[in-house]
Amino acid sequence: MTRISRLSVTSRPALLGAAVLLTLTSASVATADDGRGPLGVTADTLATRSSARVGALFAADRAGGPAGAHFCTASVVHSPGGDLVVTAAHCVDDSGDLVFVPGYRDGRAPYGVWEVTRRFLPAGWAEGRDEDSDLAFAVVAGRSGEGLEDTVGANAFAPGVATGATAVTVTGYPDSRETPITCTNRPSPRGSTQQRIDCPDFTGGTSGSPWINGDHQVVGVLGGHDEGGATADVSYSVVLGHEAGELYARAVKAS
Repeated sequence: MTRISRLSVTSRPALLGAAVLLTLTSASVATADDGRGPLGVTADTLATRSSARVGALFAADRAGGPAGAHFCTASVVHSPGGDLVVTAAHCVDDSGDLVFVPGYRDGRAPYGVWEVTRRFLPAGWAEGRDEDSDLAFAVVAGRSGEGLEDTVGANAFAPGVATGATAVTVTGYPDSRETPITCTNRPSPRGSTQQRIDCPDFTGGTSGSPWINGDHQVVGVLGGHDEGGATADVSYSVVLGHEAGELYARAVKAS
């Protein structure tokens, strides 16, 4: 199978135009255990306080604002410093300046633009781009004395949760759209180090999308195998285990 990264639209065709509403593309009669709706259906994400914890990553311009199009997704996770986001390692492994825009919609930044100041990548990715280490954290700078978590809240980062224990909701930003999409389904294992989920239309730009369970815990991050998947209908994440927990602890200590 041809490797196609979820990083950018240039690395895979845009399957749907920005104006197309993504609904009922793979309808299922099954519903999530916590009533979050039918499984395996991709739809537009409602603008809520919870969904604002997910945002788009951009290159930064000289003034510290977004430059060009968004290219990956990230989300806020709880930390004592209130300034931590999680994403895929392949989204943040170069040296260019980045900004995070939580709740980004239609060219607007309703919760501000946050400068990425530090990045934390596992040794497995930094030394050999090991797909089982495709996870990263980033620290953002505060704005006007207020932290990111104070502004939009945060989900818990939860390594060690068994794959498929519950359904999860994946939210991300295709680079062909200016609004995020959401899908809920139950993940399944792909070996001992990767997990997969069947959700249609997660195209380029959705790398870094959080997999959030009903307890508001991040139990996966879109990336891993084939940098997220070789088709738009099946996505992957590394299993969040010991390495993920150590990386989170290192990022928390520095945040």
